[in-house]
Amino acid sequence: MRIGITGHRGLTTEVEGQVRQLLEDALARENPNELTIVSCIADGPDAWLAEIALERGARLEAVIPADQYRDGLPQWHHPTYDHLLEVATAVHRTGHVESDEAAHMTGSEILVQQVDKLLAVWDRLPARGYGGTADVVAYARQRGVPVEVLWPRGALR
Repeated sequence: MRIGITGHRGLTTEVEGQVRQLLEDALARENPNELTIVSCIADGPDAWLAEIALERGARLEAVIPADQYRDGLPQWHHPTYDHLLEVATAVHRTGHVESDEAAHMTGSEILVQQVDKLLAVWDRLPARGYGGTADVVAYARQRGVPVEVLWPRGALR
């Protein structure tokens, strides 16, 4: 099974704890020996799912939306990003240099094309910019990739 991840970043500590539990529960149904997670490994759900999966013995493939992608992530996340990129069994690149909305959407499209199912940490609201979670969910659905939406009841972002 190949599972992709998309989701909101910058969640509160309370919502983070709830989302981490939802991600744990989603992976509990999967055999780690047959599981590959495909992630852009950004801070938030992308990295959390990757870490959970690796702890269980699954594999990780990284999608890098742009050459400058890491520079646009929070500095505190760089050690986690670097570690996840280092342990990834494959790395998919878009060819974009600038880490902008177009690169992020291209990265998400590549991610969706690699998976059997997409987990979406999504509040079901429209994207705040092109390439946001809602756009990735719409793209997956358009391609016929099953989407499992994970969002804590009553949570706000």
